[in-house]
Amino acid sequence: MITRRTMIGLVAATMLASTSFTGIAHAFEPNKPVDFIIMAGKGGGADKMARLMQSIIEKNKLSTRPLVPINKSGGSGAEALIAAKGARDPDHTIMVTLNSFFTTPLRQPGLKIDAMKFAPIGRMAEDTFLLWVHKDSGITTFEQYLEKAKKDGSKWVMGGTGKNSEDNIITDYLNNNYGLSMKYIPYKGGGAVAKQVAGKQLNSSVNNPSEALGFYESGDMVPLVAFTDERLPMFPDVPTLKEKGGDFSYFMQRAVVGAPGMSDEALAYYNGLFKKVYDSAEWQDYKKKKSLMGDFMSGKDLVSYWGTQVDRHRKILKASGAIK
Repeated sequence: MITRRTMIGLVAATMLASTSFTGIAHAFEPNKPVDFIIMAGKGGGADKMARLMQSIIEKNKLSTRPLVPINKSGGSGAEALIAAKGARDPDHTIMVTLNSFFTTPLRQPGLKIDAMKFAPIGRMAEDTFLLWVHKDSGITTFEQYLEKAKKDGSKWVMGGTGKNSEDNIITDYLNNNYGLSMKYIPYKGGGAVAKQVAGKQLNSSVNNPSEALGFYESGDMVPLVAFTDERLPMFPDVPTLKEKGGDFSYFMQRAVVGAPGMSDEALAYYNGLFKKVYDSAEWQDYKKKKSLMGDFMSGKDLVSYWGTQVDRHRKILKASGAIK
């Protein structure tokens, strides 16, 4: 015989199960492979970072579906931005970004890309830049570099990742503030740039530490100055540009963003996923070894950071004459 108390208990249990089921139904998890767009070519800092994050996720079984890296380096990130903006399934499309996330839309307004429309998944770090030459150049100080680059004029060639990119911005700064006229040649990725310096096909570069580390450890490439506020622990003997009298430091966003139109549920899932990646021993070790800086940032804080960076890059590009 079913008593009144038993009936009340059954109804409550049914309601609880219904509520729990509803909660599960609304939670997001990928139901197919996730497109993981990379705004640069293979071998550079962005590519290495993306593939490390992919491996951390797979090793620790953090995602129900795999992340599939897709390199799109064309147009200084324009190809990647267009692909992400036009994604058929925003909930299964994410992207690793550089500062071209800010600069390319400013330089190419015809793209009609608004960085602020992307989903703020997580800033994983800020990368650093150093000025590099080949050991056989005989240059060991920033002063010697300026003397040689000024003497050679446009025959002195600086390589960098992409046209109108972070590397291009630093090159423009050096040209405009030190009376230089270096020629800038863009490549698809920082790995290719470092290889060209190590092979003596380029006179210099402003590679990130992760991109040039192998050639630095082999003794082929020599760092002359860091574009940071303080000396990098990995390169304690390398002065900052500020120590040399330059009022300039520059960092690159290493962030993961979602395609415009991503649902709130999917954004919450990827926020949690990449926070786990950030907190992993593998990522923290990578940050330390590659001289990466900055804490994890997501949501409104990341959007605010983007706004500051867009304003700063607009001023930098206007000052250099790159935009009006």
